[in-house]
Order: sequence, then C-alpha cells, then structure tokens
Amino acid sequence: MGNIILTGDRPTGRLHIGHYVGSLKNRVRMQNEGDYDKMFVFIADAQALTDNFDNPEKVRENIKEVALDYLAVGLDPNKCTMFIQSMIPELTELTFYYMNLVTVARLHRNPTVKAEIEQKGFEESIPAGFFTYPVSQAADITGFKANLVPVGDDQLPMIEQAREIVRKFNNIYGETLVEPEAVLPSDEKCYRLVGIDGNAKMSKSLGNCIYLSDSEEEIKKKIFSMYTDPNHIKIEDPGKIEGNVVFTYLDVFCKEDSFEKFLPEYKNLDELKAHYQKGGLGDMKIKKFLNSIIQEELRPIRERREELAKDIDAVYDILRKGSIEARKEVVRTLNEVKRAMKINYFE
Repeated sequence: MGNIILTGDRPTGRLHIGHYVGSLKNRVRMQNEGDYDKMFVFIADAQALTDNFDNPEKVRENIKEVALDYLAVGLDPNKCTMFIQSMIPELTELTFYYMNLVTVARLHRNPTVKAEIEQKGFEESIPAGFFTYPVSQAADITGFKANLVPVGDDQLPMIEQAREIVRKFNNIYGETLVEPEAVLPSDEKCYRLVGIDGNAKMSKSLGNCIYLSDSEEEIKKKIFSMYTDPNHIKIEDPGKIEGNVVFTYLDVFCKEDSFEKFLPEYKNLDELKAHYQKGGLGDMKIKKFLNSIIQEELRPIRERREELAKDIDAVYDILRKGSIEARKEVVRTLNEVKRAMKINYFE
C-alpha cells in the first residue's frame, strides 16, 4: 500500500495565517508533489459541534468559510478528495467501537484536550462529545487507513492517541488498522505561530489572528498594532528580538528576495536584526517591511477566495461529490473492522 494522506480542520471560523504556515502550505506541497495514492481533506463539523452544540448555524456557516480557504490556498479537488465529516455516518460508528479501547484517565491526560478544556473554561461541565473527540479523530484517520497526517505540533498528542487505539485494536482483533504518522512543517518556526499580541498561540477566541480573508487594510492595521519590544521607546534605543512578534513573523515569512523588493538597504534578516539590537531602527520601519511581505503572500489567496465566493453552489458541489467518494472508503474499512470484531452477524 502506498501513502494515504488525511488532514482537516474543525469549522470554528475562517482560517488564519497560523493554519496557513502550520499545516495548509504543507498540505498543498504534499498534494502537488504527488507522492501519495490518495489524499483526503475534510471539514470536521461533527467535532465542531461538540462545543457548539447550541449554535449549529455557526458551524454550518463556517463550513463554507473553511471550504473557501481550502480552495483559495491551492487545495485542488482534482488532486485530493474534500468532504464534510458528518456526511459519513460510518465514522460515528467507528468512533463508538473505539470508545471501548480508551480509558477516561487516558483522555484526561491528553495535553491538547486539557489545554482546550482550560481555554474554553469547561472545568467540570465538559460535554462528553468534546472530551472524547480524540477518539473521533482516530476514527477519521483510521477510517481512511491514512498513514500520513499533516498537522501542527499542537496535534501531536492526538496522533499519538490514534496510534495507541490502532495498536490496541490490532492486538485484540488482528491486524486491521493502519498506524498513522504525523507530518510536521519542515521549518520548526512554522509549528505554532504566536498571536499578533504576543500570546503563545494565534487563536480566534483571543482575537489575535490575521485571517487569510482579511482585507489589505485589515492586515495593515493588525501588523501596525503588533507587539514588539516595550522598552524600545526611542528609535536610538537598543531593541530585543526575543519575544518581538514582528521579528517572529519575519523569521517565518521573509523570503530570499524580500529585501531586494521591499527593503534594499539591508542584505538579509540577520543584518536587520543586528541593526535593531544595536539601536537606530524604529518599530514602524520593520512593521512596514513585514506588511509588504504579508500582503504579497496573502493577496493572491484573497483574490482567489473572492472569486470562488461568487459561486458558492460550485463549492458545495465539490464537497458533495467528495463526501460521496470518501464515504465509499470508510464503508470498506468499517466492514473490515466489524469482520475483525466478529460482529458481522449476517455475512
């Protein structure tokens, strides 16, 4: 069996540049390199409902937003299968069977779940669906027998939990499921992009994101408000690079020709950093430089997105066809799972 890739996002809102550098660019690269037999990209609406159960209309709207972002960054329905999670009920059945392979204590120890429970302020009132969504994620991955899962580093505990479920299932019922591997961005700086306010993670709920769909003016406003060095008050003051969000973003987005295009008085980023640290370089100059770079990166994405948004029916048609094709894969896996578990009573 060759490589099967599966990846996706919960539709909790428009996607931002943290998603872009953390996973979306990696997905497009893998798609275009073509070193795979099948590639599936899905919108995890059932998982989004675990903490938006009282607002399904929000999830419904966000499916459209995420689909537009997928297509705008370059995911191609001719090269990958895009689908909506809830359109494949067999994934829910797999999740139910896998529940018996995971203890409550193990779910409590999942760092990603713990962090999200704290962030959302659930405390003891955790919806059972949200608490067990790592099991649902394992069903998504194994339902397609995916061996490669492009993710950001915050999702590594989820992949490890899926691997544990696969090993336990295969140990009890015989070799049936495929153990997945996480695929991280090649550049460690892209693992987790900090928010524009200096917070450890870019997050919709914290309001510190630059969205792929943001207008040119919105992007500029957000970059010009970025957290830098609070002690760098005068231009002649020495400035710190560490914890300075502008330089964090420059590390990620700066390209070989960026200086030639937008800041020719410097040869490279090292020279710019040295000047800032020595003193004599103002925050506004580096923010204007970063703005030029980000605008260049996001402009074609935004323009493609605006064009795609003119025909939403076509976008939903891609998702509908993809969901039909994707379901066929999971039906096959579910039949194998039930056969292995000896619950295929009428065969």
